[in-house]
Order: sequence, then C-alpha cells, then structure tokens
Amino acid sequence: MPPAAPTTDNDYDLPNEENLATVDNFISGKFVPPSSGNYMPVTSPPNSSKIGTVALSTKSDVDDAVAAAKAALPSWSRLTVKSRAAIMLKFHALVRENARELAELIVLENGKNMTEALADVAKGNETVEYACSLPQLAQGHSLRVSSEVSCEDRRDPVGVVASIVPFNFPFMVPMWTVPIALVTGNTVVLKPSEKVPLTMKRVVGLMTKAGIPDGVFNMVQGTREAVEAIIDHKDVRAVTFVGSSPVASIVASRCRSLNKRVTALGGAKNHLIALPDCEIEGAASDIVVSFAGCAGQRCMAASVLITVGQGPSQDALLRTVLEKASKIKPGTGPGEMGPVIDSASHKKILGYIEQSEKDGAEILLDGRTWADAPQAKEGGCWVGPTIIKHSSPSDKAMNEEVFGPVLSVYNVSSWSEAIAIENENPFGNAACVYTTNGGHAQWFVSRFRASMLGINIGIPVPREPFSFGGLYGTKSKYGDMDITGDGAVEFFTNRIKITSKWPTPNVDEYITGETRAGGAVGPTDHANFAGRM
Repeated sequence: MPPAAPTTDNDYDLPNEENLATVDNFISGKFVPPSSGNYMPVTSPPNSSKIGTVALSTKSDVDDAVAAAKAALPSWSRLTVKSRAAIMLKFHALVRENARELAELIVLENGKNMTEALADVAKGNETVEYACSLPQLAQGHSLRVSSEVSCEDRRDPVGVVASIVPFNFPFMVPMWTVPIALVTGNTVVLKPSEKVPLTMKRVVGLMTKAGIPDGVFNMVQGTREAVEAIIDHKDVRAVTFVGSSPVASIVASRCRSLNKRVTALGGAKNHLIALPDCEIEGAASDIVVSFAGCAGQRCMAASVLITVGQGPSQDALLRTVLEKASKIKPGTGPGEMGPVIDSASHKKILGYIEQSEKDGAEILLDGRTWADAPQAKEGGCWVGPTIIKHSSPSDKAMNEEVFGPVLSVYNVSSWSEAIAIENENPFGNAACVYTTNGGHAQWFVSRFRASMLGINIGIPVPREPFSFGGLYGTKSKYGDMDITGDGAVEFFTNRIKITSKWPTPNVDEYITGETRAGGAVGPTDHANFAGRM
C-alpha cells in the first residue's frame, strides 16, 4: 500500500534559511543541548543553503545518554515482547501517517528525489513491521532430551546497545536496527549522521507519541568524539555501524579489543554481469536504476558492468543503457536525479572520472556537464550519470568504491574472465547476472564472491525476514552477524539455555497411597546428566 497522507496534528515546519532547525541530543525523553555548547551547520545538498545546526557532543553527553539507557533497561526489558511490539505497532502507523513529511525532510537534507525519499521511509517502515512480528518469530525452544531432563532456550536482550548510521538513508538505515533492538528488550543510543540529523529529530517525536518510555531510546549528535565515546563506554554492550570500509574496520577492531559485540558494514564494489542472452530492455532499465538511483550513494549501487562476448546484443545493451541514462535530468522531483551530499563527495567522484580519462578510458556519458545545469548555478554538488568504457580491469574506477553515479563498463570474452574480475575485488557486498537462462544464472550465483546476489535484479536487497550484510573476510563486512531481519534478532539477543531435571514421581504412591519398592522402572538412559555421558 502507498504511504498515507501526512497528518496535521503538529506544528512542524520544514526548515529553511529563515527558519533554521536546531538539532540537540535526545536524552531521557528530552532534547538537551550539548555540554560543550558547540554546533555545526547542516546544509541542503541541492543548493548548499544552511537549514539548521546540529550539536557536537562530547564524552560527557554520551555518558548521560548511556546512563539514561541503562536506567531504563530493567523496566523495559521486563515487559513482555508482546507489550513492546504493541508500542512499535503504534509507531509503525504514525510513520505511515507522516510519511510525506518525513520524505520532505529527506529531500531537504539528503537531496534524494521525492520518489526515492518516500521509498526510504517505506523500506524503513518494513523493518518496523518486521519488529512488530517478533512475538511470533523470536520464540524460544523447549525439548525433552531424556526421561528426566528437558532443555529450553530463550532470547534475552543484550542490554544498552548503540547504532552509528550514515547519511545516505536518513530513515531506513536507523530503522534497520532500532525497532528490532527495542522490541527484543534492549535500550538504544543512536548516533545519526551529522549531515542528515533533521529526519531522525522528527522521528523522535513519533516514537514518543507511540509510547516509547523515557530513556529507552536516546540520540546523541556529533562526529568522531561522540562515536569513540560510544564505542569505548563500558555499559554499551553492542555496536552496529554502517559506513566506509576504513572506518568500519576501525570500529570493529576497537569493539573487539573491548570484547564487545559488533557488526560493522563497510563499502562495496558491486558487479553486474550481462550475458548475450539477457533481455535487453529490462536489463538496461535495471542497470540505470542501479547505478544512478539515489545519485549512486548507496552500498548496493551497481559500479561495474561486465559484458560477456561480442555481438549485436551486447552493442544494443550498452546503447540502450546510454540512451536511458542520458535522459535523466537534475532535480529532486520524481524521475530526476538529485545532487551528491557535499563538496568532498563531489570532488572525489570527479577525481575518478578525470583519472579514468587520463588512463585512456572512454567517457561515453559525462556527468561533469551538469556543472552547467541551472540547478548547479544555485549551488549544491551536482554530477550527472557517467558511463566509462575501460580498456583495463586495473583502472582505479574499476576497483575502488566511487560512491556516486558512475558506471564502469568492461568487455570480456568468457564467463571465467568475468567471474575472475568479480572474485578478485576486495569487496564482497553484492553481484548480479543478467540472463534468460536458469542454468547460466546458477553457474554465476554459485561462484560470485559476494553475499547478496541478484538474478536480473541489480539492487538485490534482501527483504525481511532475510537479513542484510556483506561477505565475511572482505572490505564490505567486519564483526558479527548481519543487520536487519533474523540476523539482527540474533545480534541483539543472548540465547539463554536452561537444562532442567525433575525426578520421576512414583505415580502409584500418589494414586493409591501405596509405595512399591524401587519405584517406577523405565529403559536405561545413557545420557541422564548424572555424572556420566
């Protein structure tokens, strides 16, 4: 179902240059300024205008947030999972009612087009919906394992947990963790990206209205100092992180050194392999959406297109991809492509295009021309869809994460050459094959070196109850378990195992009052937990 229209039961106005938003920390049910008194500006990517300020928190602020979460933990964790899910169900309804308003904030502070922003909200709310089903999905197990012994397990909350999230999906990525962590009985400290804090500020109001008690959910703003204080705090039992690979590696190592549970998702270099038998129109549309959607600022974006073989079908595919990508216009309306987040990202993306050109690659579609677009004249960081035809698989843009609307194209003569290029990449997030032959598809999905695989789907994001995460041992994933879905349930809970032994009663004694010598006799149990196995 599409998101419902926004409600009008609040006085919330979208920030602008005249109406600046101040985003403070949210601790124990109240917005409180940072102890340092320091703030940094929040700007709108489409025109670089200042739309607010966000707190720069210190260790003291993190201490306050964790203390509030720790104080709220006993009463929150004692509630039944059904009671916690009932609150989350109210939150789910409020998100639907206010979806348009949340999407407008996402467009304002992130630069997505409106369709993408509404999808950000809808996909995040899917995880909220999944969390509402945990009374049925997170049940424990019980089994009689011998004549006098039973085993059972249950899921207990880990305790105070923290999530550190990026800028590219202001609502969805926080919702990957927060709803599941809360319904499983944990209390949460969230550190949003300082680049996009406005959406989650509004979400806090919805969570409060839904009935989340004070201290159960807390939010600390800031940059590196706040992140390090969260990781190092002795009362934070588990940390999730989504961001770049270098930082994910640091976060995971730091948590591991403290014997702290952590899942840290890093970057990606996702490969699409197009076989000669692929359905050209559908594959081309999917390829363009995958590499240019959300301005390429997502870890599931296509980055490399490998075409296999020579012939009219491969020429037609590339020609169709170029035609579709060249029709994309700059803007934040439906079907348009928004800007990248800031000047640092813009400079990095242009650097990869320029380096590819120096290395002899052919620029088939040049997104640098968007510098002359009317939107760019108003400010902001605009770069259009870019398609680069490479002559060497060792080019930087073929191997490093660009994180922008840039597609590298490379042709190979065989399947084995295609799979070798994908396998040799240090990342391991996603991969896809385009084909109309099931046997061909299975050959590739059994050989890809990535954990989220697509067949004719260039953005193979698993949907709940399936979990999300890159491949262990690559630059896409560090730490433990997956994020979202059943992986998040496992991450945010401890399995407590209980083994019980109750002597078998003498039934005749209770029924007749008579005692028989030796009592009841049954078959020998060789695993009776009586000191021998």
